Amino acid sequence: MGNYSIKDIEKLSGIKAHTIRIWEQRYQLITPLRTETNIRFYDDHQLRYLLNVSLLSKNGFKISKISQCSESEFHSKVQHLYEQTLIHDSSIQLDLSANDLMGAMIEMDAQKFHRIYEFSVMLHGFKKTITQLIYPYLEKVGILWSIGQINPAQEHFTSCLVRQKIIAAIDRLEEPSSGDKYLLVLPEGEHHEIGLLLAQYIIKESGNRVYYLGQDLPVANLEQAIKTIRPHMMVTFMVDPTIVGSAESLIKTILAVDPDTKLLVATRRTPELDQIQDERLQFLHSMEDLSNIIS
Repeated sequence: MGNYSIKDIEKLSGIKAHTIRIWEQRYQLITPLRTETNIRFYDDHQLRYLLNVSLLSKNGFKISKISQCSESEFHSKVQHLYEQTLIHDSSIQLDLSANDLMGAMIEMDAQKFHRIYEFSVMLHGFKKTITQLIYPYLEKVGILWSIGQINPAQEHFTSCLVRQKIIAAIDRLEEPSSGDKYLLVLPEGEHHEIGLLLAQYIIKESGNRVYYLGQDLPVANLEQAIKTIRPHMMVTFMVDPTIVGSAESLIKTILAVDPDTKLLVATRRTPELDQIQDERLQFLHSMEDLSNIIS
């Protein structure tokens, strides 16, 4: 069973902690659990409930009405919203699917994961599914991992499923014979490969050539690869805390190798990184950003 603080719920649902407390007191929307020392917390069921409450609230449902719903009435409202948005608003439908994926991950239900994924691809295509469903979902998984609310088995379960889907989609793409050259690589000590695989699909699908070197490449080998390939742009992710701490030095080292190579980095922004003055350096905020950058 999960054990989420009110701040954890705020990060995952987008509902301010102050707002959650008001809803609890004014509408008895939800009753937090308590530890033996009277510290409030929420379990997995309550997390999924509040994720869906957040979506209903954003789409015009009043909290006073939601709080009066039985469990079956609540699920009916969520299902009705889902069915409405299949045609009229894909962004809401994708948010609902992301919530369902969270449940599949917590329960380690592979069939449920495949069903949600395949239905989204059927509706929206693979590219929209990975940029607007899978990537935001993985960001939420990252939050759960950082606050210790999923175990390694759950994280590996979801990562392996996503990885399989992306690699299969990449293999179906034709190999471009022309187009700009992109070098995709993770620096030494960085093993979070899903984002890089997503980038590989997007770049290759757009007709550009991809040199994919994978994870954990030492700096000396990375420098040699840049000199040999002479890419238009290098794309990398620095999300491991041990890498983020040395990101400034690593970025400067990469930029110094080849004056014609641009650098696109997905990492946590710091004041030190913002002070790097180089027009070749860009920071990646989302996979939709990547599509815009390479177009």
